Amino acid sequence: MTSLAPLLALGALTSPLKRGVSSTAHLPATRLTVPEVRFDLGRLAAYARICGFPCTDPLPLTYPHVTGFPLALRLMTRRAFPLPLTGLVHTAVSITRHHALRPDDRPGLTVYAARLTPHRRGTEVTMVTEARLAGVLVWESHSTYLARHRTPGSGAPAPAPARPPARLPAAATWDLPGNLGRRYGVASGDLNPIHLHPLPARLFGFPRAIAHGMWTFARCVAELNPAEVTTVRADFRAPVLLPATVTYAAAGEAFQVRGVNGRVHLTGTRARSRTG
Repeated sequence: MTSLAPLLALGALTSPLKRGVSSTAHLPATRLTVPEVRFDLGRLAAYARICGFPCTDPLPLTYPHVTGFPLALRLMTRRAFPLPLTGLVHTAVSITRHHALRPDDRPGLTVYAARLTPHRRGTEVTMVTEARLAGVLVWESHSTYLARHRTPGSGAPAPAPARPPARLPAAATWDLPGNLGRRYGVASGDLNPIHLHPLPARLFGFPRAIAHGMWTFARCVAELNPAEVTTVRADFRAPVLLPATVTYAAAGEAFQVRGVNGRVHLTGTRARSRTG
């Protein structure tokens, strides 16, 4: 698994060159592909442990996203990519498994930017990652990232606050240590400094290091009997400051993570395999 630190550094260097986002901006048509991925069994095991997955076979539902993330970063750090990497906020993710992947499989991975969408706070981009075996699509993820900037409606009155999500019944309590960001970063390769130490986190307005959104999402998926789940979606609503105690809650096909003060950090839904 590739370390993301050099790509994050490159993103920090190129971001000032992308000072504004035009309404006529275009996404590059480039698709980045790795024809065959060999999973590192040691890192896979470490990832499963830190995220709470009971086993690595079949592959944890979220793991191909982690494996393909360096490709997404390479695309987003290119000069032709219209949004600055620094400050991009991961707002949502959706993953669908069409066929279970095994640790010894060698899938091909492809990443591309699918679309730009206007947002009242800026512009969102949807990044797609696809995994194929023998040319057949077996897994895919869609992630949206928000670049905040002034928009034509920036001076208009703020819209009415969205109705808070329904409070789901508590299913588990998780105590998250202060070093969770470092431990997950080592397992996933995502050593973004805002997850590792309070000082870089403060540069982006956080009083302490924050948990990786993809860890919070993966930890939820691990609670869902992941062998049965085929599609899962989550919206990232607020960062989790580390250390923290959070509640995992679920009812039917919905789930959420909330803090001790009731603040909702993540909401999601799942779909189960009809065959089990």
